Amino acid sequence: MTVFTCEDTFEAMMSCVHDAWESRLGHDNLRLQLEPVWQPGLFCTYVHVEADPGKAAKVVRAIQRRISYEAYRQVFLAAMSFEPDRLDAIYRFLVLGFSVGRKLTQMLSRPEVVWIFELSRKANTEANYFREFTRFSQVGQVYVAHIEPKCNITAISAAHFADRMPSEHWLMVDDNRRLAAVHPRNRSFYMTRLTQEELERLRRTEEEEDLYTDLWREFFESIGIEARRNAKCQRTNMPIWYRKHATEFRGQARAKGA
Repeated sequence: MTVFTCEDTFEAMMSCVHDAWESRLGHDNLRLQLEPVWQPGLFCTYVHVEADPGKAAKVVRAIQRRISYEAYRQVFLAAMSFEPDRLDAIYRFLVLGFSVGRKLTQMLSRPEVVWIFELSRKANTEANYFREFTRFSQVGQVYVAHIEPKCNITAISAAHFADRMPSEHWLMVDDNRRLAAVHPRNRSFYMTRLTQEELERLRRTEEEEDLYTDLWREFFESIGIEARRNAKCQRTNMPIWYRKHATEFRGQARAKGA
């Protein structure tokens, strides 16, 4: 068994798909896996694939032309999920797709399609949550938001805020992946990898307080009806792990700590 490995980026994944396909080893004789590889197989040969923009673009074009744009959308969202075997699932999905064409996304009885749809659903659902739960803090002329999603959905969520706040300088920082979406005023946002030092400096922005921070916390506390308070329902609609960077819950944590 030959195992093709790559870094956990979309460009690297598509490059890995390209090299695995071009190897002509037979689809049943190879597997695709994200790095790092913690438990190498005893009888496996490992081939590292570097991210190549040309190869990645070639695979993306092939998916869109020979299958469909919807199939590409599902592949992209699945690649942003947190399942460790998502790269091999994408490869199996594309092997089927390049043989059946545009009807791929309608073949809901095939496990390759069902698995990709499940992965993409998880990523898309989490992106929708963070469109609602992301909180920006104003630091000078820049708005900064911190998130810690399970899926790599920073770029997906950033597209939403770029449409809603086109005339503002803002950053959305994924603390888990040291990844940031940077949006200059009246321009398109771009993604950048942060150093550990840059991330530590940006984390301090959550300590910034202003009038609107206090007003938002006061509103959150006063709008609720005590007789209808339902902590279990609240945790269902906004799980605890989403609240780490939410302004209103940071205030509660500080009060309990005091």
